[in-house]
Amino acid sequence: MVLLLALAGRSPGSDWPHWRGPFLNGSAPEQSLPDSWSLTDNVLWVAPLPGPSAATAIISGGRVFVSSTVKGSPDLLALCFDAKTGRELWRKKLGESSQRVPRNTMATPSPATDGRYVCFLHGSGPLAGLDFDGNVLWQRDIQAEYGSISCQFGYGSSPLMHDGRLFISVLRRDRAWHEPINKEPLQSYLLAVSPATGQNLWKHKRVTDALDESFDSYASPIAYENAGRAEIILIGGDYVTAHEPQTGRELWRYGYDTERNTRWRLICSVVTGAGLIFGVQPRGDNELFAIKSGGSGTLSKEQVAWTYKGPTPDVPTPLFYRGNLYVLDGAERRAVVTCFEPQTGRVKWQGKIGGNPPWRASLTAADGKIYCINEDAQAIVFAASDDELKVLSRTDMQDGPVQASIAIADDHLFIRTAGKLFCIGK
Repeated sequence: MVLLLALAGRSPGSDWPHWRGPFLNGSAPEQSLPDSWSLTDNVLWVAPLPGPSAATAIISGGRVFVSSTVKGSPDLLALCFDAKTGRELWRKKLGESSQRVPRNTMATPSPATDGRYVCFLHGSGPLAGLDFDGNVLWQRDIQAEYGSISCQFGYGSSPLMHDGRLFISVLRRDRAWHEPINKEPLQSYLLAVSPATGQNLWKHKRVTDALDESFDSYASPIAYENAGRAEIILIGGDYVTAHEPQTGRELWRYGYDTERNTRWRLICSVVTGAGLIFGVQPRGDNELFAIKSGGSGTLSKEQVAWTYKGPTPDVPTPLFYRGNLYVLDGAERRAVVTCFEPQTGRVKWQGKIGGNPPWRASLTAADGKIYCINEDAQAIVFAASDDELKVLSRTDMQDGPVQASIAIADDHLFIRTAGKLFCIGK
């Protein structure tokens, strides 16, 4: 009886099917997570990885899926590990690329899964759908089909699985930064394909009047449902746009750049919560804005609930957790976390997390705790508090550089460093 009551009181472990987790906001419902660990304590297993990547691990059905490069080789891989033991179950070569870009690789996009299929996209164009046993069901090369997808510093948008569709956004300059060089102007687009077959469901041209580098977006598409309406939200190219999932039709757009900047490439994805869509202007220490949902057409300033000018991120995507919005400015000389009341933009608290910036991974949260890791592989845990920044622990993982965010599933943390995959748990 005691055992049955204990099991009934414990929530089942959830999946982490997307780079931003099961709710697409950086949070998970997990419990009994550790607030500290070392290289040995609370480490359940460590698996070697063949090369560096900024792709976050994806967890579903007791399996961990990872995109990776191979050190010293042009190969681009899909990897699968047993979530309980760390044993490698399979690896598949899905493409290759010798392209080099600063502080990035061709394996930056994280995979995505719906629990049945897992899809991998690499930064030079290979796109593939696999089953959980590693069988390749279909393969495409969207760069060969639609022209160079590489932004100036390498393509980084992760695919999204939602409501039986796989969504891929390519927001790019009309002239390619890298080979292959285009003869005709390139178009930005949002693409929906079948996860089962890889066939196009629709392709929507995403229009913008951005200039030069401001075309580029490394952000990922995010699904949002509010008041019975589903939207796929993109940010980049000077606009936030919402699209109908069934057709790609644009529902609304908001222009966040009125000064026509030429260097405003966009990295942070949007996050949603409290009936609002939160976005950040590029390059840090710029405007954070909250858009009211339910709009149509070109939105005016009246559709913006609030704005904030202060420490804001250039790279880490904000976190929405337990009714608060957490924003990390991880740039050099700053490393500031701000906790907001999401409905009003009121700052509840602000504090410096220290460590060695930059912090390029995004905040993730569960069990009342918020997790992050910097490029030097120093992990931090702090309390998801309404009142103050309370650091619970710091751990040097000693395997940088790290850009992948910490994934949370099955009551464990999955941390991808430069050459290892760690499973952390009590």
